[in-house]
Formats: sequence, C-alpha cells, structure tokens
Amino acid sequence: MTCLVYFIFIISILESKIRPAVAKDGGDIKFIEFKNGVVKVQLQGSCSGCPSSTMTLKQGVQNLLCHYLPEVKEVVAI
Repeated sequence: MTCLVYFIFIISILESKIRPAVAKDGGDIKFIEFKNGVVKVQLQGSCSGCPSSTMTLKQGVQNLLCHYLPEVKEVVAI
C-alpha cells in the first residue's frame, strides 16, 4: 500500500469507530501523521486532560488500528 492509502485507511477508522466513542465523553481525536509504523494523533476536548486518555489511546485506539492495519506498531499522542 502507498502512504496515501495508509492515511485514508487510518482516517476512516478514526472517523467511523473511534471519534464517535470519544465524542460521547466530550473529546475528539485528530490524525496528525503515520511514519515508520507510528501513528501520531492529537487528543482534544475533554480527552486532552483526562487521566484515562493513555489507557484509551493504547488499549482502544492502538489495538483497533493494529487489528485493521498490522503495519501500525504504535499510536502516540502529541
């Protein structure tokens, strides 16, 4: 797959599966980049200061993206 295909696939997963879930708690997630197996996202709204955001990021977002796209090795918030 090309970089553009990865970007589109990651964004579609974020938009369809992850954003609605974090929006229920007043948060948002924004895709920043995908490089060398690392997806960088920005947590916004109530997610940006939430103590559970690390767990959500690793157990939720990272697990889901790795499941659908094995090329993803890690998800980090910036």
